[in-house]
Amino acid sequence: MRQQDAARKCLVAILFFLSAAAFGPTAEGGDRPVVIFSTSMGDITIELMSEEAPVTAKNFLAYVDAGFFDGTIFHRVIPGFVIQGGGFTADMNQKQTQAPIKNEADNGVKNSRGTLSMARTSDINSATSQFFINLKDNAFLDHGTRDFGYAVFARVVEGMDVVDKIAGVPTGNRGPHSDVPMEPVVTTTARRKEPAQ
Repeated sequence: MRQQDAARKCLVAILFFLSAAAFGPTAEGGDRPVVIFSTSMGDITIELMSEEAPVTAKNFLAYVDAGFFDGTIFHRVIPGFVIQGGGFTADMNQKQTQAPIKNEADNGVKNSRGTLSMARTSDINSATSQFFINLKDNAFLDHGTRDFGYAVFARVVEGMDVVDKIAGVPTGNRGPHSDVPMEPVVTTTARRKEPAQ
């Protein structure tokens, strides 16, 4: 029995090490990766929930590491609801993405103010690169409230004032798209925050 317990503890330790290695460097010695979005209106720092949403966090970091978000805009801004980005350039061209991922909305994390969730179509497992930041507690987006829900995978740890500033910009229609900022709000870079030395 003791040998089984020791083997189990060893296996857990190995799996923990491998999962930490897969997500790479984290901020300030923590176990959650941190990404800084530098935008035309200021910086937004987010902390990924790599334990609660491992598939989504890994997918998101792959886009970050590839520089995918650089030059994208927040193309959908609805005050009192969400700001959405991660898919379009300033001229409203949609960027080509990787394959869709599994929806992890059933992870128990709520769509509360300051959290990030994956945007998707009516297809539950259709999320790719687009995400939104909740401007308030949006319980109706949670798992099981009206459908499978929207997967929360990160939260804003610094720069919520910038998020609120973006939420206040004038918006209008651009082609078939509504709620688009009249003046593009651009993500200049999105980079992992290196751990403190």
